[in-house]
Amino acid sequence: MTTTTTIAELPSLKGQELGTSDWYEITQDAVNLFADATGDHQWIHVDVERAKAESPFGGPIAHGFMTLSLIVPLVSQTYTITDAKMGVNYGLNKVRFPAPVPVGSKVRARVTLKDVEEVAGGLQNTLAVTVEREGGDKPVCIAEWVTRAYA
Repeated sequence: MTTTTTIAELPSLKGQELGTSDWYEITQDAVNLFADATGDHQWIHVDVERAKAESPFGGPIAHGFMTLSLIVPLVSQTYTITDAKMGVNYGLNKVRFPAPVPVGSKVRARVTLKDVEEVAGGLQNTLAVTVEREGGDKPVCIAEWVTRAYA
């Protein structure tokens, strides 16, 4: 499900689910690239053999911040504001990582429009984003993401 809306219509969607993204597979290559980009080479992410032998997760897991960074492409699949000239990431109010993301897992985002406020030239939108793992019993990331859309 994907929602298509305009800046004028968006406030009427407050409290509603905007959509659910496609599944995205977490590969070891992607985890390694994230480690290289951030300098976070902790063994639970990048040392496959050690993670299999010593980790309580039974193998390597994605970085929490990698999971968080995926909300950008995943959320972009859930809704479109057709008349927005640009959008910006304004920040996060809350973030939690209730469950690990084992390499090889698939994740997706479920997005609800929590709040909408007018700002000069557009809207500030607070999105409740839940990142789910296929077959998981609890979310892998819960984030309250604040974005702005400008007309």
